[in-house]
Amino acid sequence: MRHLHLNCAQLDCSWLLFAAVLVLCFSVVVSATNNTDRLALLAFKAEITNDPFGRLNSWNDSIDFCQWYGVTCSHRHHRVMVLDLHSQGLSGAISPHIGNLSFLRELLLQNNSFGLEIPSQIGRLHQLQMLYLSNNSLTGEISKNISACLNLVFLHLEYNQLVGGIPVELGSLSNLQLVNFATNQLTGNIPSSLGNLSSLEEIYCYQNGLSGIIPQSLGRLTKLKVLSLASNGFSGTVPPSIFNFSSLIGIDVRENQICGNLPEDIGFTLPNLQDLIIASNQFAGSIPLSISNATNLRHLDLGGNELVGTVPSLANLHNLLKVTLYTNYLGTGGSDADELSFLCSLTNAANLMILVMHGNRFGGTLPACIGNFSTTFIALRLSQNLISGEIPREIGNLVNLQGLRIDDNLLSGPIPFDLGKISRLAKLILSNNNLSGRIPSSLQNLQMLISLNLSNNNLRGPVIFPVAGSLIYFDLSQNQLSGVLPIKIGNLKHLDLLDVSKNVMDGEIPSTLGNCDGLTVLRMQDNHFHGSIPQTFSSLRSIEELDLSDNNFCGEIPQFLEKFQFLEKLNLSYNHFEGMLPIEGVFGNVSTTFVAGNEKLCGGTPVFQLPKCVSRNSKSRGGVHKLKLTIPIVFGLLGITVVVSFLYLRWLKQRRNEPISSSLDDSLFNISYGTLLRATDGFSSINLIGTGSFGSVYKGLLWENGNVIAVKVLNLTRHGALKSFKAECEALKCIRHRNLLKVLTVCSGVDYKGDEFKALVYEFMVNGSLEEWLHPNPAPNGVDGHLKKLSLVQRINISIDVASALDYLHNQCESPIIHCDLKPSNILLDADMVGHVGDFGLAKIVHESRSDTRASMSSVGLRGTIGYAAPDYANGSQVSREGDVYSYGVLLLEMFTGLSPTGDMFRDNLSLHNYVDEALPLRAMEITDPVLFHEGESHDSSQGPLRERNRIFLECLETIYRIGLACSVEERRRRISMDKVATQLHSIREKLFAASLLG
Repeated sequence: MRHLHLNCAQLDCSWLLFAAVLVLCFSVVVSATNNTDRLALLAFKAEITNDPFGRLNSWNDSIDFCQWYGVTCSHRHHRVMVLDLHSQGLSGAISPHIGNLSFLRELLLQNNSFGLEIPSQIGRLHQLQMLYLSNNSLTGEISKNISACLNLVFLHLEYNQLVGGIPVELGSLSNLQLVNFATNQLTGNIPSSLGNLSSLEEIYCYQNGLSGIIPQSLGRLTKLKVLSLASNGFSGTVPPSIFNFSSLIGIDVRENQICGNLPEDIGFTLPNLQDLIIASNQFAGSIPLSISNATNLRHLDLGGNELVGTVPSLANLHNLLKVTLYTNYLGTGGSDADELSFLCSLTNAANLMILVMHGNRFGGTLPACIGNFSTTFIALRLSQNLISGEIPREIGNLVNLQGLRIDDNLLSGPIPFDLGKISRLAKLILSNNNLSGRIPSSLQNLQMLISLNLSNNNLRGPVIFPVAGSLIYFDLSQNQLSGVLPIKIGNLKHLDLLDVSKNVMDGEIPSTLGNCDGLTVLRMQDNHFHGSIPQTFSSLRSIEELDLSDNNFCGEIPQFLEKFQFLEKLNLSYNHFEGMLPIEGVFGNVSTTFVAGNEKLCGGTPVFQLPKCVSRNSKSRGGVHKLKLTIPIVFGLLGITVVVSFLYLRWLKQRRNEPISSSLDDSLFNISYGTLLRATDGFSSINLIGTGSFGSVYKGLLWENGNVIAVKVLNLTRHGALKSFKAECEALKCIRHRNLLKVLTVCSGVDYKGDEFKALVYEFMVNGSLEEWLHPNPAPNGVDGHLKKLSLVQRINISIDVASALDYLHNQCESPIIHCDLKPSNILLDADMVGHVGDFGLAKIVHESRSDTRASMSSVGLRGTIGYAAPDYANGSQVSREGDVYSYGVLLLEMFTGLSPTGDMFRDNLSLHNYVDEALPLRAMEITDPVLFHEGESHDSSQGPLRERNRIFLECLETIYRIGLACSVEERRRRISMDKVATQLHSIREKLFAASLLG
């Protein structure tokens, strides 16, 4: 027994020893794995280059790593499960050691500034469920290894700079519920493998460069709630089965090239739909009647398509916030008087804010029920339709309305007095109708009004406006308004444009108008104004266009007009001005100054062909005595002038010898990086409107004043970008012209990462570039759809705009400026389709001498763009005015043929110049853009007047081609100058107007 007891004791000790060894081994293993996580986190920290809030300061050995900021560990295994460092301003790369955190379930790094590529080692995180890397600066392609994270539920990669395609391998993530690739630079197709993700509920791919068709396989995603593919290049149709997903809440495919019809039963099959956004595509057919059954709809955006027919009742859509139907073929062309009755159904939408339906064929009258729209309603645009009848007075009930546009319709009757009740109204545009009666005095109450356009109606009586308001644009032209221009016009301190032309107004110009020193356009032509130009006009130094023609003005033309450096159009013709015509400033250019019909004018430059100014010889002794007395006074003053001039020149010489600051920012107000960051929503790709050789251009909104801007951000990593920035600043800081893209300010400093940052801020051009209008993307199946088309008058005007800008740069600047890169993409169009020459990144300022009028610097490489650049640049010639003239000639030929000089047909020895030259004069019509035939040519030429119009059209067209050929000849010395080009184009336009070919 004793022996047995001893053996049992020994056995117990053995088991205890074995258990101790097991515990020790387990502790060693746990310690080793814990150390792996700690080292992985320290490796992650080592890649961080900026930690502005010091969040990673706690990441040291003084405390357990599970207590480090942003780190959450499991209680059981003491392993990292969550790494949450979102919105901490961190910069640097994501360390590949992140893949060693093998227990990680949530990686939350969104809203930082992480750069470089997504490490492929993330594929090791097999337990990962949430991957949030959105709103960083990640580059490269989406790692295919993410497909190894089989438990992934949420994948957020939006707002980065990722390129390449969407990996096919992601189709193996069977647990994925949400995928967000929005606002990157992805290309290629959506892989059909995504249709295998049976749990997928939300897909966001908007604002990329994706193309192809939407795969039919997405029709298998029966749990899909949101499909957002906006702003890509998708074509084809939306898979029909998607419209059968009862779970679908939102579908956004705007700004693509998608066609097809909306299903007739869409309102029944998508009962939970909240957002139906298909704007700017090629959808056809009618709006389904069943749409009213989608009672949860908030946003119904159908604009910019090819929809036809009438709009059904929307009475059941109580949750609607926004409805856009613009630029379709909706309506019957005025044949159905009740086709606007659907507007009454919108009175049930208690929170409706916006209704936009311009550019259709709606007819009939506006129903009074629009006055019953919700109190949240802020914007109504009905422009460019066939709406007739009177504006209902009930519209005054929309007390929170901010924008009202019913221009370009057939409205008649008076302007309702009740409009004066809408105290928040900022934009009121009723132009191009048949409105009559007086301007209601109640409009004086609209103190928040910024834009008031009542032009081209039949309004009578005195001029009425809010005298204490903030008007910027004020257009009353082409009416029957009478009386004087009120003295209180001087209260409009912010006025930019004032147009009262083509009325029957009289009286003198009030001197108070000089208080509006921000005026850039003043048109008063075709009235009965009299008196002289007031001296207070000398304060209008920002004026760009001044038209006082066809009135009864008299007296001498003020000398101060010579000093207006921005004045580019001055029309004083057909008045009673007398005396000497000034010769400086705008008066030196016959193509921009018009003084015909003033019989008592004399002098001026010879091109005006005015008689010489002859002084009267006094025969009286008193006159001789005065002359004798005057001579010594004059010589005395002359002596003083000589002495003063000598001292001034000596001072100037000393000043020139002083070192000149190289700062580029002194001449322009410097805006902060933070302001631009906020204005562009963090330089979001949603706001990206173009890219160039040295940077990207973003649309922005300045929060301080509500101005829309374009921001050109320089990519300083590109060779030549800084030189381009300096060239553009140098070229633009001392010039201003109506047809030059206006630089508002610059930004030169550092961004939040401490990197150098430089940007130029321009005024925003709403109609994009000339390139987009000359060569729009064609619609599928050969259907024109709503492609941009330039009319004859628009092409003539734009060609004159560009010629005027180049003439100014070449001949009217103190030091001539050579643009060096003139092409359609560098010509921007504003809301009135006025051309503005932009992108001066390659511009050169020419320093001239009497012996050499060419550029004093040499051209380095090819200046400009192939197809537009002068051939002499390729041979190493200096940059010159003639180089710009060549580019302009090619541009002019392109504008009227509709052919790009870099098109496939122009190869080998055939150029656009040769193509046009060989066609003239017999085949001028064959080479002309067919769009112009509908305006300039009548197919029935049997009648005399029509034959004469066709003859003039062809004659002017051939002259335009001859100008283009004369500009683009290969020999530089044979090219004509831009001032002659501008003069000839003005003559062509006048001839076409006279023949009623331009209206």
